[in-house]
Amino acid sequence: MDLTQSAFGQRVHMSAMAISRWERGTQEPTGESYIGLGNLGGDPLCWYFWGRAGLRNEDLMRVMPTFSSRLNQAKVVRVQFVRAGGGNRKLKSPQLVAIPVLKCVASSLGEKESDTDMLHGSPVESMIAAPKDWCPNPAATTCLRVKGNSMNPLLYDGYILVADSSQTDPSKLDGKIVIAWHKDKGLTVSRLQAYDHTEVLRAENSAYESIVLNKKHAWKIVAKVLWWIGKAP
Repeated sequence: MDLTQSAFGQRVHMSAMAISRWERGTQEPTGESYIGLGNLGGDPLCWYFWGRAGLRNEDLMRVMPTFSSRLNQAKVVRVQFVRAGGGNRKLKSPQLVAIPVLKCVASSLGEKESDTDMLHGSPVESMIAAPKDWCPNPAATTCLRVKGNSMNPLLYDGYILVADSSQTDPSKLDGKIVIAWHKDKGLTVSRLQAYDHTEVLRAENSAYESIVLNKKHAWKIVAKVLWWIGKAP
């Protein structure tokens, strides 16, 4: 890809030193990093990296059953990472992105969840596959679960959030659902709202108080929520 260690590290949210350790064989990438490497590499390299992360053909087939017929015709599932053209032209190969579901949660506002301090580097719980156009930045896209009821009735406890950690500029996220991080409170999910020169993390549930972003409340926006998955009642 003709990238320096620093530039390549930025693409997978790692430091240049970490990339150097990978290249020298002194440290192995995490499962999440392997997923990001696969998303960057595209077909067919993606299958090597996803395999290192534990993703198997049958995992992908479970969430995309239409692949079963393709597996009967070829040893390797061909996944193309391209930009869709205009018109009604049909693509020969599906455009899919493998997204890791991390073992961490975004808690309700005001709650402390000890296992939610890290969005990057958390263990991978499982995998899902999604259309490429649902994930504008595949290497920066991960999933985590909702814990609590502060975003009811929009989001419920146990929902899976799909978040893009490359979109963190508050000025571009007014009115959007975001993941925020605090060193003492971990990760939380809320709506970022701007009022004049004040930014607020607002709950959808009126029983929860909003949080004003200032020096006293040192919250950091770490990702934009792209979409979510929840079971019907």
